[in-house]
Amino acid sequence: MQHFWVIGTDTDIGKTCVTVLLMRQLQKQGLRVTPYKPVQTGEVIEEGHAYYYDTTMYETYSLQQLERTDLNDYSFKEPASPHFAAQLEGQKIDTKRILEQIKRLKKMMDIVICEGAGGIFVPLDVNGEVTFLDVIKQSQLPVVIVTRTKLGTINHTLLTLEALYSRGIEVLAIAFNGDTGSALERNNIETILQHHPKPYAIIPQYKELSEVMDHSITNTSLYERLYQYDTKII
Repeated sequence: MQHFWVIGTDTDIGKTCVTVLLMRQLQKQGLRVTPYKPVQTGEVIEEGHAYYYDTTMYETYSLQQLERTDLNDYSFKEPASPHFAAQLEGQKIDTKRILEQIKRLKKMMDIVICEGAGGIFVPLDVNGEVTFLDVIKQSQLPVVIVTRTKLGTINHTLLTLEALYSRGIEVLAIAFNGDTGSALERNNIETILQHHPKPYAIIPQYKELSEVMDHSITNTSLYERLYQYDTKII
């Protein structure tokens, strides 16, 4: 089956939004889909209730029953880079454990959507020797890149693409997230695609993630790339 990563050109760029959107769209096709966030940071406390945003959004908006143990391996309270958040709690992130979990989920599900944390060079150990990019490479899965449409996205996106290509990692598509329809944003998107023509989707700026329930990307080349690949294999 086709499984893939959703990775970002930076932190707070909408990876969870895109993961949830793709999860729902593919679940509507009758496919068994689970998201998987290997490492999440930043515990949220509201009215005495503690939770983690990413995995809570998975459970809230999934069209299928999800197993909580399938969604995440490491959760750290501090909203920081994984290596530092883990260090604060006296823990170490075992990349072998992450890869074994991906392997296990692939046997169970039609599609596993693995979500990264921050950008691709985010370190996972205190020495900075292992990054998320290393885990992506070792998983042998392709990626969907999530990037902004605003000023600065051209540089961030092209650098991310170059890093992935230099390591032989397949890029399935690009999700341009948070679009407001300005001329600047349109030019940014066109410029990136001129350098790297890829299937893509333009996702509008949401006020609330709940708007994902009313949005469809089935008519985009990004979705066609994923779904045609999936149906061909299935």
